[in-house]
Amino acid sequence: MLMPGARLGPYEIVAFIGAGGMGQVWSARDERLEREVALKVLPADAIADEVARARLLREARMASKLNHPNVCTIHEVGEADGQAYIAMELVEGRSLSALLASGPLPTEQVVRYGQQLADALAHAHERGVVHRDLKSANVVITPNGRVKVLDFGLAKRLVGEELEAATTLSEASMTAPGAVVGTLAYMSPEQLRGRSADARSDIWALGVVLYEMLAGVRPFKGQTGFELSSAILKEPVPALPATVPAPLAAVIARCLAKEPGERYQRGGEVRSAFEAFATGSAVSPWPAVRASVARHRWQVVLACLAAALAILAGLDLGGVRSRLFGRASGSRTIRMAVLPFANLSGDAEQEYLSDGLTQEMIAQLGRLHPESLSVIARTSVMRYKSTDTPIDQIGRELGVDYMLEGSARREAGRVRITAELIRAQDQTQLWAETYERELSGILALQSEVAQKVADSLALKLLPAEKVRLASVRTVNPDAYDAYLKGSQYWIKMTRGDLDTAEAYFNMALQKDPSFAAAYAGLAWVWACRNQMAYTPTTEAVPKMKEAALKALSLDDTLAESHFALATLKTWHDWDLPGAEREWKRAVELGPGYADGLAMYSHFLAIVGRMDEAMARIDRALVLDPFNVTIHSFRAAVLLLARRYDEAVAQARRALAMEPGNPVALSGLFMALAETEKGREALLAGEHYLKMYGVSELDSLMDNGFVEGGFRAAMKRGAEVLARRAADGGVQPTDVANLYGYAGDKVRALDWLERAYEARDPNLPYLRLPNYDPLRSDPRFLSLLRRMNLPVQ
Repeated sequence: MLMPGARLGPYEIVAFIGAGGMGQVWSARDERLEREVALKVLPADAIADEVARARLLREARMASKLNHPNVCTIHEVGEADGQAYIAMELVEGRSLSALLASGPLPTEQVVRYGQQLADALAHAHERGVVHRDLKSANVVITPNGRVKVLDFGLAKRLVGEELEAATTLSEASMTAPGAVVGTLAYMSPEQLRGRSADARSDIWALGVVLYEMLAGVRPFKGQTGFELSSAILKEPVPALPATVPAPLAAVIARCLAKEPGERYQRGGEVRSAFEAFATGSAVSPWPAVRASVARHRWQVVLACLAAALAILAGLDLGGVRSRLFGRASGSRTIRMAVLPFANLSGDAEQEYLSDGLTQEMIAQLGRLHPESLSVIARTSVMRYKSTDTPIDQIGRELGVDYMLEGSARREAGRVRITAELIRAQDQTQLWAETYERELSGILALQSEVAQKVADSLALKLLPAEKVRLASVRTVNPDAYDAYLKGSQYWIKMTRGDLDTAEAYFNMALQKDPSFAAAYAGLAWVWACRNQMAYTPTTEAVPKMKEAALKALSLDDTLAESHFALATLKTWHDWDLPGAEREWKRAVELGPGYADGLAMYSHFLAIVGRMDEAMARIDRALVLDPFNVTIHSFRAAVLLLARRYDEAVAQARRALAMEPGNPVALSGLFMALAETEKGREALLAGEHYLKMYGVSELDSLMDNGFVEGGFRAAMKRGAEVLARRAADGGVQPTDVANLYGYAGDKVRALDWLERAYEARDPNLPYLRLPNYDPLRSDPRFLSLLRRMNLPVQ
């Protein structure tokens, strides 16, 4: 038994600090370096055998690499006189659990502590260290207000009978030395099911700590360990006090999602969320809306991008197209990014090949094992094209574990590809290989790379994927070449580029009439022409449908064609039951297609299934964190969910990424209007309506605001757009929206009827909050029924 004055190795024991499941803690003096330390003396079973000893040393050494102001530093792991110990920084201050004994903390203090906690987790997770036992008792607040997290990576693992015993301990035993029930209150659902803890388990525990700081109590309770674990597994998170800002409550709710895949995936993501919350009220000056969006409307953009982004997966051939949407299983999901392939040909005209290969490999790898491998989508990785951003920085920014880096060179009819798999944490190259094939065998080449990645990461492939990788077909080189070129043009979405894309897709079909993906590309061309008003709906929609159906007749497993049909049935045909079938099939075939998931979330919101809608849009954002379209779509989903403050913050985040984004502008306008911030809403609305090019609109609405407030301003705007609509080019739903905000129910309903007659693709969004005053009107109820929308 140690006592003050005793020695343990080079340390002189000074005083007893406390005890817990990982042994006793003493203050001690390091005679060699003349410094005070905390000495954790470990129980005998910590080094009872070589396996336990090796694990302890490995994890302590990993934790000792952490060097962060919010992390308690580990100085040494040693053994003396048959006792194992860990020497660490001696932190002065009060534990957070002691601080909370007096009740909840002020919001600004919680935000300050929360940012530091998330920063500590981010630092650890980026270095492969998981805490496993984060709780308020393991957090110390120093006298100067700094957070210090103790015991990184040193928590005792509970498995099998130990875990079963923990969940049946009574409340009375919670304070007993070595008891684990206090820890149980912070354990994630997956840990309670006996699965190993990973970074997402730390995120759950962080959510519990944040909740505890704001509410003064933990979110889940029980008289016994069994009741407590049952509550964690099954009960929803209780509402936080009404004084907690909605955006902050949303951050905590996401930390406490039952499914690991629906939480933030790393501490860095929580840190970013806190930063966004802290700056969410700041609005940068509104720049002029670009002329290129002059004919966009936010709901129109939704419909356009639905088809557009769906066919983006058209770079996948013969089943090579789906990306991840697997829900997290017991094992940790690996996150990977495919960096833009470098073009080594020296010919800028060959960029389409390297960009196409990047997209193909994203699709190939995302399809391997949806529950084990999550692959970042195209939009977020292409931002690193032609940059010299270090690998470790990219890894941190994307929150990935591994990266596939490669290059491509085409000479005559052959293609040479080099690929290497890199571990992001330490930039270790796991393998590198060079492949050379005739262009006709490029799909087999891609399958070989995918199989090599699977082997390196020890992924257990699904049976269907094994068959698919082994049975890829050859392609017509000229058809494939034309297809890749067409795919790089339609993504630009201008009239001329769409004409060029159509020519290339038709060229591909001349070379190979059975090329399903080229038909899918044509479906996109006609969808975009329709939504950009380049071609009348009466011409564009039938041709879009014809191309999509032809693609499916050639390959029914082509996910992008199902996405295109789902989009058409949702926003053009208003066949919502038929759309549901197509959405389900599309997501089944392309579960990791981030843009498709974002569009599916809008379908779910349209039919009133908000919980599902939020889950899909949040998953899309995990897969494509730098996609401004998905950020904007999320603002719209939050608006439809009546979460207005969060919608405002989300729209502003999107506008910070892309000033003038019409989807974000519209969402911001409507969310501000619902929070009765009239002047701010007017400003956002004016910038949104600039797309119509009505020069006098701003001054008329401003004058209306001065004379009669927000409603008067909306009435002026509605009247201007109503007159402009006679010449065409104005969506009836935009006029109806403004009349609704003006309080003119009759005219709002008149314009909704006009929208129905004109088959306005924005009309399915009748769940928008500005229509709430109309919901009991017989005309509105009739409209809902005619469109197959839920009446309630």
